[in-house]
Amino acid sequence: MMAMELIELNSLVRQTLEQSMPDEYWVQAELSEVRTNATGHCYLEFVQKDPRSNNLIAKARGMIWSYVFRLLKPYFEESTGRLFTSGIKVQVKVTVQFHELYGYSLTVLDIDPAYTLGDMALRRREILAQLQEEGVLTLNKELEMPVLPQRVAVVSSATAAGYGDFCHQLHHNARGFFFYIELFPALMQGNQVEQSVLSALDEVYSRLREFDVVVIIRGGGATSDLSGFDTYLLAAACAQFPLPVITGIGHERDDTVLDSVAHTRVKTPTAAAELLISRMAEAADRLFDLSEHVRQGAIALLDMEWIRLAEIRNSIPELVRRKLTEERFTLFSIRKDLSQGISGLLTYHRHRLELLGQRIADASPQKLLSRGYSITLREGKAVTDASQLKAGDCLITRLAKGSVQSIVVEGIKLVSNRSEKR
Repeated sequence: MMAMELIELNSLVRQTLEQSMPDEYWVQAELSEVRTNATGHCYLEFVQKDPRSNNLIAKARGMIWSYVFRLLKPYFEESTGRLFTSGIKVQVKVTVQFHELYGYSLTVLDIDPAYTLGDMALRRREILAQLQEEGVLTLNKELEMPVLPQRVAVVSSATAAGYGDFCHQLHHNARGFFFYIELFPALMQGNQVEQSVLSALDEVYSRLREFDVVVIIRGGGATSDLSGFDTYLLAAACAQFPLPVITGIGHERDDTVLDSVAHTRVKTPTAAAELLISRMAEAADRLFDLSEHVRQGAIALLDMEWIRLAEIRNSIPELVRRKLTEERFTLFSIRKDLSQGISGLLTYHRHRLELLGQRIADASPQKLLSRGYSITLREGKAVTDASQLKAGDCLITRLAKGSVQSIVVEGIKLVSNRSEKR
């Protein structure tokens, strides 16, 4: 067997295809990528997936020349009401081409507008409808975003450029906000995306209290690589995750099922970082506004109290004068009442003293003596019982006028006793 160069082999393949497939063919496929260049040519990527596993089973490059694309695009969009973009299933008329340098491709000549929505878009709608029926579609969206989303669990590939951009954006934010970032590695393309991301989410769930939000990000890549984010299990897990989920897994033109159930969907990893920074900035601005409000309130209150203090200070002399006048009048009234009270009290007691003096005068011994009575004293004490006397006692008998002194003798005492007995 003779060896040949690669270009010779590729030329043989091209000739074989041209000879064996010279006709035009209607092909059904899904557009996973649609882009145009400056010259107006449209470059496509056709894909076909296994309906059970959703894995890619066929892929082909395609193109539409600019003069065809200028007619085909408005015709398709006007007929279907949909943009000619990735995610739609199309039926196109193609010719098969093979270039020695660029390989196998399909050149689109026409399109059938009746064959519009592709399997990818249809599958997304079916998943979203199932989640809606189960009542979980908007659960994650209904979670309240933390005021300070500083503890961030990132589900991404450690080598993804998007992850590096995300971290750089957070760590070098202009306001100097602190963020704690922890990576939970996962595959972001290929057939293992679903299982890999689910495993990362399970690990985050086991440490739920350590984080405020979950961010799922990836770098660029072909649109067909996003198919791993269009699965029911992954969408259901994110929809019911107890922390807000932020996705930045595609570009502006791409929208996956995961994006539809996440709390917030952004275009890129950098946009995800900006979202967290803006949330922190809002909290900081609110805090500043509150502190300024408190400061202004304190200043206003102090100003008001200074004014009130000045008014009080200015009113003190008048208040003192008024108070002194009132107290002087009160003191005058009290003095007058006290004088009248004392005078009345003295008059009352003077009268009582006069009455008592009269009663004392009436009961005095001198008064009794003036009536003819006498009083006999022994040693200065009145004698009221003759039996108490003995012979030799010296007695003084007081009369109204003068006194008589006598000595007790027994005979007198006996006679006295006999006279009293009679």
